[in-house]
Amino acid sequence: MKADLIRQKLHVFLVEDATPVRRRIAGALAAIPDVIVVGEAEDTATALTEIAARGADVAVVDLRLTASSGIDLIAQLSREQPAVVKIVLTNHCAAPFRAACENAGADFFFDKTSEFDAACHTIEALVKQRAPTAR
Repeated sequence: MKADLIRQKLHVFLVEDATPVRRRIAGALAAIPDVIVVGEAEDTATALTEIAARGADVAVVDLRLTASSGIDLIAQLSREQPAVVKIVLTNHCAAPFRAACENAGADFFFDKTSEFDAACHTIEALVKQRAPTAR
């Protein structure tokens, strides 16, 4: 008997301080097949707790957060939850920000305005990399 193969869903957690922007990004990410937005936060403390609690595979992080910094969050995730893929999606894309994010452990860095489609394509590629499992 053949086992049915199912693709595992990619669990994405979104960290963005601006609620309207967060909602738009969450909607766009949720529209990607096999992506589930498992949670949202606007600060580092909530994000760290919820990313672990919700079993996120990917964290999409802005640099400007409520009472905290996305760079700090990336660094903490790199230390405490290294398996989580860290994607920076921000309007703060000057070279020093990119370098700081790379040093903190970001896996990908995208300009929110001009590279949003590229960020979505990267998430699609992460979905495709996940091996189907037998049900």
